[in-house]
Amino acid sequence: MARIRVVDIRNFRCLKSFTWRPSSGINCLIGSGDAGKSSVLDAVDLCLGARRSLSFSDADFHGLDVSAPISISITLGELDDSLKSMEVYGNYLRSFDAAAGEIDDEPESGKETVLTLNLSVKNDLEPVWTLISERSEAQGQTRYLTWSDRNRLCPTRIGAFAENDLAWRRGSVLTKLSDEKAETSGAMAEAARQARAAFGDIAEQQLSATLGIVGTTARELGIDIGTQPKALLDAHSVSFSGGMIALHNEAGIPLRGLGTGSARLLVAGLQRKAAKEATVILIDEVEHGLEPHRLVRLLQSIGSKETPPPLQGFLTTHSPVVVRELSAEQLTVLRRGKDGHHARVVGTKAEIQGTLRLFPEAFLSSSVLICEGASEVGLVRGIDQFRTAGGKVPMQAVGVTLVDANGCDNLYRRANAFHSLGYRTNVLRDDDKQPDRGIEETFSKAVGAIFRWREGCALEDELFASLPADAVTALLAHSVKLHGEELVGAHITSASGGKIALAACRKAVTPETRTCLAKACATKNNPWFKSVTAMEHCGREIVGPALAQCDAGFRAIVERIFAWIDDGRA
Repeated sequence: MARIRVVDIRNFRCLKSFTWRPSSGINCLIGSGDAGKSSVLDAVDLCLGARRSLSFSDADFHGLDVSAPISISITLGELDDSLKSMEVYGNYLRSFDAAAGEIDDEPESGKETVLTLNLSVKNDLEPVWTLISERSEAQGQTRYLTWSDRNRLCPTRIGAFAENDLAWRRGSVLTKLSDEKAETSGAMAEAARQARAAFGDIAEQQLSATLGIVGTTARELGIDIGTQPKALLDAHSVSFSGGMIALHNEAGIPLRGLGTGSARLLVAGLQRKAAKEATVILIDEVEHGLEPHRLVRLLQSIGSKETPPPLQGFLTTHSPVVVRELSAEQLTVLRRGKDGHHARVVGTKAEIQGTLRLFPEAFLSSSVLICEGASEVGLVRGIDQFRTAGGKVPMQAVGVTLVDANGCDNLYRRANAFHSLGYRTNVLRDDDKQPDRGIEETFSKAVGAIFRWREGCALEDELFASLPADAVTALLAHSVKLHGEELVGAHITSASGGKIALAACRKAVTPETRTCLAKACATKNNPWFKSVTAMEHCGREIVGPALAQCDAGFRAIVERIFAWIDDGRA
């Protein structure tokens, strides 16, 4: 069955201009809030949905500008024989070059035959569906899909409530599972008659006083309603239309009473079973109502791990679980640019897939600070928590996420991966080990000045050299609390070549003890603060409160880092 090859949207809600060539499998849109992800799914649904009419308002036009028509075009490939029929759609068949991503108005040998469907809305707010063809347009001809083809191509939309698909309604997934149909008209008409009669017998007893008053009043007014009026079910009300047959469980309880997550999960599974008839599924905020393990099950049920993919899925998400579960080529970042919206597939590179697994939250943010190690991550987190307690906006609120590069060698591989996808990106590194100079210079030219500690210094060197004496003493006390006096004392003795002991460091903070502590702190075996939790405490309880009294050079670097973080609001 057909798959979407190109989506082209103009002047629809927040989407001024957007062209997207999705994959044939799962396409999960990620990006910052209000980026237009839901609007993309709505556009696909509106263009392909089997509806005879739609209601639009001025708010559906980009910037409320009704002078620029809404235009939503969907190009469909992988057409079956009926859709490629020359007798029915011959003048509207086009070709698609997958390698170049280009559509040609004439069918060509060696290229895929496609149809392009368009929905347009002008300032009269009346939707018009047509097939696009320059040849037919030149001849003054227009047409759209037959109603039966519209029903076949209609995507399944799983919204917050999935009850529509748990009954045999027009367009529901149940109607696509098989050709079976229940003949209900005669049986339902007789059931309605019996229900009206049975209710009348009961109502005559329960509403006798009211019925008596109605009869007396009618006679007084000369209105002939017979000897005694009756309270019966309205013949117009007791009728059965679309949805009169619905799914129930073994006890006879309607399945529409299922929880939101269970209903969505069931409908997604049914859509997979109906894939021969309907291959496109739309799920906005796929995580809605689902625990992580059931969310993973839903993704697998629509073929997230299968090749070739059984369904073409269009999803949106704000869930790290979804980002971690899907592969990089199934994720697409939606960005708003000066000249319109752009979609970028996350990619297939090994460093991207590894980063997805470790830091899925970063792909849901707008700004990413790549830190050389866990110590930098913990320090920035801790200082941010201190600033937040003082009334500053937390970095998470402005869309900033920290990523641990796990060493200088990985720093720019991860930084360049995020930058290439349009994320606002920067790095924070030590200066005791140097990355490739050419790679760093290229990155710096692209993003601006990077953040690094002063020449030759690692973070531990900066802290013990720059903090005021009482803060240095507090760092030492915290290291003893974490690791014990014996280990900390042994590290100090080893780092000083036996010249300085723990007691001396506690007694006075001198240039010599500062240098010794910085070296002892970074001992390879059991380093004092080489974890996010340990350094986060130092940042929040020690460095943050003492920052105003720190060495000016160190303070300037920290202030630059947080100025960049605060700029994430823009």
